[in-house]
This record gives sequence, structure tokens and C-alpha cells, in this order.
Amino acid sequence: MTQEAGHGGGSVEQAVLLAAGLADLAVSALGSAVGSVRGLLSRSDTAELAADAQRDLTARGRLAVDRYAVVPPAHLEVLAQSVLARRGVDGG
Repeated sequence: MTQEAGHGGGSVEQAVLLAAGLADLAVSALGSAVGSVRGLLSRSDTAELAADAQRDLTARGRLAVDRYAVVPPAHLEVLAQSVLARRGVDGG
């Protein structure tokens, strides 16, 4: 399994190399995550950091709900209000 990637190799060899590459990527990402968690746990303001994160997530959730949960007004209702407004201005 010492062939270069461009030399074609067998499908089994390619599968093994792909799996090895994915495993290496996972180990690297896991190492970075563990380092980040260690850095966060060693901070003296962890409780404040967690409270800030909770506030940020709550605000983000509120924005998402407002963005997707708002029901637009009914089209006919808007037209009726427009007609009533015109009649009020025109007087009849």
C-alpha cells in the first residue's frame, strides 16, 4: 500500500486509505476539541462564560422563532383595511 494516490490501486486499497484518512481527521479534530475544552475548564470565569453562552443562545433562538413563526396578515384583511382607510379620508 505504498502506491501514490494517482496510480489507481485496487478498490480495497482505496477503501483502506480512505478509512485511514478519515480516522486521522477524526483523531485530529478530537485532539483539538479536547484542547479547547481543557482551556475552557481551566478558566476562572467559566460560570460567567456559560451564562453568556446561554444568553446568546436564547437571543439567537428568539430571533429564529420571530423569523419563522410570524404569520403574515391575511391579504383580504389588508385590502379591507385599505378600503376603509380610503373611505375615511374621502368621506364616503
